[in-house]
Order: sequence, then structure tokens, then C-alpha cells
Amino acid sequence: MRNLAGKVAFVTGGASGIGFGMVRAFLEEGMKVVIADYNPAHLEAARTALAGSNAVHLTTVDVSDRAQLRAAADEAVAVFGAIHLLCNNAGVAGGGAADDPEFDEWDRALSINLGGVVNGTKIIVPIIKAQGQGGHVVNTASMAGMVPLPGMGAYSTAKYAVRGFTESLRLALAPEGIGVSCLYPGATKSALLALPDDPDEAPDAFTASLQAALRAAMEPLELGRRVVRCIKENRFHILTHREFLDEVRDRHRTIEAAFWEDDDICAERSTFETLRRETVDQLLAMPVKD
Repeated sequence: MRNLAGKVAFVTGGASGIGFGMVRAFLEEGMKVVIADYNPAHLEAARTALAGSNAVHLTTVDVSDRAQLRAAADEAVAVFGAIHLLCNNAGVAGGGAADDPEFDEWDRALSINLGGVVNGTKIIVPIIKAQGQGGHVVNTASMAGMVPLPGMGAYSTAKYAVRGFTESLRLALAPEGIGVSCLYPGATKSALLALPDDPDEAPDAFTASLQAALRAAMEPLELGRRVVRCIKENRFHILTHREFLDEVRDRHRTIEAAFWEDDDICAERSTFETLRRETVDQLLAMPVKD
């Protein structure tokens, strides 16, 4: 989707942080934007910041609630006539570790960080498809969906799952001329994590380093502009934080090295793998509609 001017974006978690950065970047491109967010204070702040713009519509949505999300999608179409770009961005921190016995916070985190992406896709993508004009979907994962983040089992689980879900979605939408991207932000200024005023309050060196990285985090508008560029180029992976590159390379080499060395692959398995890869490559090579 190279021409964004006049198109309509629907951004969940769009009233603050990364979401609001994308909203502002889309407005710079001449888009109309629906900001869907659960936090009343964030919505009011966004309303104030964008006062006077007739290209913005704000609505309150809990992305884990399918009825709310469906109503918000219908509202967006009623206000702007269409939806061309969907950004499933809403998320929460926390959720607990992989080895603790607690379920409530775990379930809540997955219902938003993963369930919200699934819900937004299954509710809004059919609208985009029915329009027949192409479009684009951006699902926000995290670098925690690419490299391990100690102590955040629920968060990492959801973000790795978003990556797999988004890859499946890209294959499914390729014949429709609809682009799909997965966004993996690193440290970006956001309301997701509250930082103490005193840096010395960190309980350990790891937390202190994380907090220092967040204080030096990327500006959301800069991230949003990078997302715009990747939408226009139909990139699948949107990797905005180059400090992770060496680790990602090393992890991929480790995965390659783990393949069984003496595996005698039969002709049937080899034939199927060749056919599967050809099918995927053909889907990925399909052009998107402008």
C-alpha cells in the first residue's frame, strides 16, 4: 500500500506510546485515523493533542472484548466509510513468569497481547477484504518475540505467538493483494512501563540497565515513521532497533547448528518440503495493491 493519503487507519492502543507514534505518522501521510484505546486518560490526552483535526476519531475499546471491538469497527466504517490499514497494537506489560502457579494475570496478559491481535484481525480484516481495494495489517509483537526476556514468560509467550500468527496471516492475505507486517519494537518511550524518578531505586543490575535503556528509548513518532516506510515497501519484519542485530544473528546460527547431522531424508519428505517451500515463496512474491 504505497499511497496512504486519504486512506483510513484503525489503531488499537493508539492513544499513547507506540500506537500514538504511528497515529501521528499516519496523519503526516494524509491518512484518516481511528484511535481505539481502553485508557480514558490516554484518550483524553490524545484528543487534546490532536484538537482541531477532522481526520481523527477516538473510541473506547477493550481489545479482549470481541463485541466492543466489532462495535468500534462498525463505528469506524460509519464515520470514515472504510478501513484500509489495521494496526493491532494494544498491549500490556506483566502477566507473570513461566514457572509460577498464578493464572489470572497470565490469562489477562494473553487475552490482550495475543487475543487482541487475533480479535482485531478476525473482525476487521474481513472488512478490508470485502472492500476489494487492498490494504495492510501491522501486528505489534516485540523484540521479546525474537529474543528471550528473562522473568516475563507471559509477555514473551504472547509476542512469539503474534509473530507466528502474523506469518500465517501474510500467506492468507497475499492472494487478496493485502500486505502484512510484524513490528518488533525495542525500547520505545511508552506508558506501558512506569519508571521510578530515582534511577538508584532499581532492585538489581538487570532492572537498572533496562530502566536506563527505557530512559534513552526511541521516540514513538520516529518508530511510527519507520512503520510507514515498511508498509509502503510491504516488508514483513519491521525491526527498528539495530542493537539486537548481533544477538539475532547468533541465535539463527545456533538454530541452524541444531539440525540433526546424519538424517537420511527420504524422497517423499524431500519432495513435500520442496513443494511446501515453493508454495510459500509464490505467496510471498504476490504483489500488493497500491
